[in-house]
Amino acid sequence: MTDENARHRPEEDAARLGLVVVGEAAALQSGDEAALDASVENIRETIEDLIDEPLTPRQEEVVERLASAGGTLTAGLSGALAAQTGRPVDDVLEGAARSIVWQERLAADRDRDRAAVDEAAGTEHREVEPEQRRMSDDQRQRSGEDTRRDAGHGDDGRVGAEEPEDRRHRRDER
Repeated sequence: MTDENARHRPEEDAARLGLVVVGEAAALQSGDEAALDASVENIRETIEDLIDEPLTPRQEEVVERLASAGGTLTAGLSGALAAQTGRPVDDVLEGAARSIVWQERLAADRDRDRAAVDEAAGTEHREVEPEQRRMSDDQRQRSGEDTRRDAGHGDDGRVGAEEPEDRRHRRDER
C-alpha cells in the first residue's frame, strides 16, 4: 500500500469508486466516445491508486470490467428512474453522485466524532460490537434523513426530493 493510500479510509475509497461508476454511467448516457474513453482512463487510474500491489493483467481487466458493468447498470437504472419521474437522466446521475458524497461526509463526521470522544476519554479507538454499530448506523441514517428533510428545498442529494405532498404522505405511511 502506498503512503497516500494509507491515509484513506475505506469509506473514502468506496465513495471514489462509486463516483467512478456514476462517471461511467454518465459517459454511457452521453454516447460521446471521448467521454467514454476518459471514463475508462479514470477507472484505470482509480484502480491503480487504490490497490496495494500491482494487479496481474487478468485481474486488472476483471476489475475494469466490473467497474464498467457497474456503470452500465447505473446508466440503465438512472434512465429508468428518469423516465418514471420525468426528470432528465443527468439530474438523476447528479443526485446519485451527491448521495455518494453525502454518505462519505457522514462517515467522515462519524469517524471524527468517535476520535474526539476517544481522545477526551483518553482511550484509543476500538471496534464496536455489530449490534452497537447497527444501532449507530440506524441513528445516523435517521439523523441524515431529518437533516435532509429540514433542508427542504430539494438540493440535498436525494433523487425525487421534490415529490408531491400526497405521494410523500403515502410513502411515509408505509
